[in-house]
Amino acid sequence: MAKYDSIEEIEAGSNGAGLRIGIVVARFNADVGDGLLAGCTAALARLGVRDSDINIITVPGALEVPLALQRMANTGNFDALIALGAVIRGETHHFEIVANQSASGIMTVQLDTGVPVANGILTTDNDEQAEARMMQKGADCAAVAVEMANLLGKLDQK
Repeated sequence: MAKYDSIEEIEAGSNGAGLRIGIVVARFNADVGDGLLAGCTAALARLGVRDSDINIITVPGALEVPLALQRMANTGNFDALIALGAVIRGETHHFEIVANQSASGIMTVQLDTGVPVANGILTTDNDEQAEARMMQKGADCAAVAVEMANLLGKLDQK
């Protein structure tokens, strides 16, 4: 990013020490969910988030993720949340409904509560695409959660 002499820049940072992170994992397409979670928790550890500062809950599928996130956000116990799961295209229109509504619900949670939510609900055409992306997407969500928690913390101090 460019530096400007006369304009203050707020940089979030990637140190997760002391941050409290909640993770909601959809059990539908469980193998992909497990891979997402493995990538996510490994990255959180690399970023300095302690295991004792992470809470993981599971829900049946992607449509249930936003409600669980909302309840977690409303507790005030989390600096950031992470949504993990997979919606894999089938032969019906159901894929679009689940993908769109889960994404919309996740966005609504973070905007309504002010708690950042990293969206790691993969939407792919097949199992192979999901499996190829799961570890990296989980890690990406960990980085997003830490960065956004740090950024909002700094903005709250302004």
